[in-house]
Amino acid sequence: MTREILIIDDEADIRMALSGILEDEGYIVREAANSQEALATIHARRPSLVVLDIWLNNSELDGIGILEAIKHDYNDLPVVMMSGHGTIETAVSAIKIGAFDFVEKPFKSDRLLLIINRAIELSELRRENERLKVSAAVQSSLIGNSAPVVQLQQALDKVAPTGSRVLITGPAGAGKEVVARQLHQQSTRSNGAFVALNCATMHPDRLESELFGTESKDEDGETSIRIGTFEQAHGGTLLLDEVADMPLETQGKIVRVLQEQSFTRVGGDVEVEVDVRVIASTNKDLQALIAAGEFREDLFYRLNVVPLVVPALVDRRDDIPDLIEYFMDLSAKTNGIPARPLAQDAMASLQAYEWPGNVRQLRNVIDWLLIMAPGEGDEVISAEMMPPDIGSISPSVSSGSAGQEDLMSLSLRDARELFEKRYLEAQIMRFGGNISKTSTFIGMERSALHRKLRTLGISTDRN
Repeated sequence: MTREILIIDDEADIRMALSGILEDEGYIVREAANSQEALATIHARRPSLVVLDIWLNNSELDGIGILEAIKHDYNDLPVVMMSGHGTIETAVSAIKIGAFDFVEKPFKSDRLLLIINRAIELSELRRENERLKVSAAVQSSLIGNSAPVVQLQQALDKVAPTGSRVLITGPAGAGKEVVARQLHQQSTRSNGAFVALNCATMHPDRLESELFGTESKDEDGETSIRIGTFEQAHGGTLLLDEVADMPLETQGKIVRVLQEQSFTRVGGDVEVEVDVRVIASTNKDLQALIAAGEFREDLFYRLNVVPLVVPALVDRRDDIPDLIEYFMDLSAKTNGIPARPLAQDAMASLQAYEWPGNVRQLRNVIDWLLIMAPGEGDEVISAEMMPPDIGSISPSVSSGSAGQEDLMSLSLRDARELFEKRYLEAQIMRFGGNISKTSTFIGMERSALHRKLRTLGISTDRN
């Protein structure tokens, strides 16, 4: 990510000399001669760091006033102060307000560069630390080796480094945000911020404020700024989660931002420039919404540069054991209790379940099992310990219309046939109708299994 530095000094010679030094180090440099230019430049696009002179001619605010204004609106923006005739009291005052360091003129280039590098690195480290706190318990990479996941990973590997916009579709809870996070991590913007905004949970009246930020003036005429998600994601990635729920009016403004990479905050008139990669996700059919007049066609084509489809969990049952292991370890660390192994019947039960809530539901079930299942320590979790909804739906060879009393009325041949039918139905469901995997697991030749299924009247069709 390219780093930008804003130099604020009323002397053109100093700005030019300092610009040359910084540009030689690979920085992009912008300049301002007074507080009016400085604040307008910062409001238009947030720099990585500000180098600020204390004494400024022809300026409404001196350096301390500018520093206070910066820290009011951009508290995490590092500022290095300069002065040719500063005092210890002035330096201490600047540090208390939030300046990173204070440099006296004439400055030595090596020392100034060292301070600037440290300030930017510390700022980025703090921002990364905040992001890690937020995403500590968030899955950020695909898990599994099933065919649908391998195909998705291959597509992801191709598009991630390109910077193209991506539209991620798939059912609720399938892991669309996980794919978006992995796209960001594998991109050239991985050092920048990843910001996610869920359009479905945001009230329409608040959505634009969250996206673009706000500007307001108090009675004294001072401007107060709150930055939105587009500015927070500057230099990084913005995920518009459940984009289908965005109001049509807001959709039109997003089209403009994607086209021009600029916007104005709500209540403001300053054109804000951003460099953001936009990823969108939805669990709805956008083409149908376009036909119904509920989604803008021009926005769809701008977002749908590269489409990625996240499969439902029932279409990737092979990944369930790996996901269970991952979520069990994560839940154990989060809750401070030991992870517990699952018995074969419990694993089979979880693989056979239909998972209407997809991966999100599976994670919740693992949390429930670790906390609520009988036993403790490393005691094995069995099928009988499953939550009621899974236990009642998962197939069992001892349940159904013929209970224990009915079983006693059957001949040995009929009882064996009933057992075989229920057992095979359970295994077929567990492996998603895959005959090869079922035959390998139960230890029966594939052709023999086909004959047995036909004899028992078991269908392998999966809807």
